Amino acid sequence: MLPTCEVAPPPAGLRLIAIGASAGGVDALGTVLRALPATCGAAVVVVLHLAPGRSSRLPQLYAERCALPLREAQDKEPLQGGTVYFAPPDYHLQIEPDGCFSLSQEEPVYFSRPSIDVLLETAAYAYRRAMLAIILTGASADGAAGLARVRQLGGSAWVQDPQRASCGIMPAAALKRAGADRVLDLPQMAASLALLVDGEHK
Repeated sequence: MLPTCEVAPPPAGLRLIAIGASAGGVDALGTVLRALPATCGAAVVVVLHLAPGRSSRLPQLYAERCALPLREAQDKEPLQGGTVYFAPPDYHLQIEPDGCFSLSQEEPVYFSRPSIDVLLETAAYAYRRAMLAIILTGASADGAAGLARVRQLGGSAWVQDPQRASCGIMPAAALKRAGADRVLDLPQMAASLALLVDGEHK
C-alpha cells in the first residue's frame, strides 16, 4: 500500500525540473518532455540509466518530441532556463552551488553511473524550494535518497504511480523512502507539468 502523501502547492519561482528514469524510461520520458511548452523558463535536467560505453543519442531521439532545445550536459557549463540537459553516459552529473554542472566518474550508485541520487542530492542544495524532482519508471532504488533530500530542503517531488509504470520498483522505492507531493500516471504527469510550467510563465 502506498504511503499517504499531502499534496503541496507547486513551487514558486520554479527554476529547475530534475527527472530520473531507468527501465522503461525512454518511452516515459518522451511523454513527459512532449508536455513542456516552448515558454518553459526552468532548466530541465534528465538522468536516464544507460549501459556503460554506449554513446547517447538522447537529444536527437527526443528532438522532434520536445519544443525546447536539448543537449548533453558539459562539465563546468552553467545551467540555462528553457533548456533540456541529459547526463552523459558513464558520468555522474552534479549541480554545483554556483549553478554549473560538474561531471565525475566516482563509483556507480546502485550499479549506475550516472546516478539519479547524485543529481538530486546536489540539485537540492543548489535550488532548494525552486526545484521539482520527478521519478519515473525503473528497476532499482536509485533516486529514493535524492528525492528525500529534495523534500527535506523544500523542493517538490512527483512520482509516477508504481502500479502504472513499466517497472514499478524505482517509483515504489522513492515513495517508501521519501513520499511525494503527487503520485501520477504518465498522462496526469504530462498534463500537470504543462499546467505548472504554463502557470510559471504567466
